[in-house]
Amino acid sequence: MKDRTTHILLAAIALLLLAHLVRSAATSSSAQGQQVEKAPAVLRAQAIELVDKKGQVVGQLHVGEDGGGNLRLRSGDGMVRVKLAGTADGAGLLLFDKEAEPAVWLAANKSGTSATLAEKGKEKRVLKP
Repeated sequence: MKDRTTHILLAAIALLLLAHLVRSAATSSSAQGQQVEKAPAVLRAQAIELVDKKGQVVGQLHVGEDGGGNLRLRSGDGMVRVKLAGTADGAGLLLFDKEAEPAVWLAANKSGTSATLAEKGKEKRVLKP
């Protein structure tokens, strides 16, 4: 009788231990799936690319040739539509038309500020204060 009681108690302990291990593993995996990673306070890089679901680049933040920061945004078909640059001389914003030609150019640099408007088939207009 003692042997049978011992076997039943050992089997019960084994089942309880197994149940505890399974529950711990399930809780751990579901907790990991729900945890939100803390975002870093500072992200440092020389270039960052924003890509769509297909992996095509639609936005770029990078260092320009002169060491200034540049932002380039592309349309869904890959055409550059916006350029923003900061340089030692000043800053510029360039907006492109449907044919990827410069349509609006805002500039602020050592020679002053200006807004240039261009449209195919029309004379370019430069506005200065």
